[in-house]
Amino acid sequence: MNEVSLSRLYLLRALYLLVVVGLAINVWPGVIHHDKWEFFEGVVACMLAAFSLLCMLGLRYPLRMLPVLLWELVWKTLWLGIVALPQWRAGHIDEAIMPNIVACSIVVLVYIAIPWRYVFAHYIKELGDSWSLPRLSAGRPATEGVR
Repeated sequence: MNEVSLSRLYLLRALYLLVVVGLAINVWPGVIHHDKWEFFEGVVACMLAAFSLLCMLGLRYPLRMLPVLLWELVWKTLWLGIVALPQWRAGHIDEAIMPNIVACSIVVLVYIAIPWRYVFAHYIKELGDSWSLPRLSAGRPATEGVR
């Protein structure tokens, strides 16, 4: 029995594809043909390029690559709540911050696409990996019992 429906897997793949295509159009030309970057401009461009490569893996392995989407969801939600919302409340939304608000607001699609029951079952409820190797005992391999 599959824990996540086929339609949800296709929705995840569509989201990964949206990220890949969007960043291929907006980020990769600058990565390939950059002249000189300011420090943070280079950091952001390289991080987004790496994110797009990981999202390519998500096309093939949509559930295994969920942590990448969860990272995207967390940082964009934090930015919207900690940076954009106070600026909006203070009436300081200008043309410099508005494109970032629009780009980060697309995080709504991530909230919709994530299979939340799967995330809860596999990242919250399930036991984590062992912090140490089990002791060797007579006749028993060291890796037996390690999850």
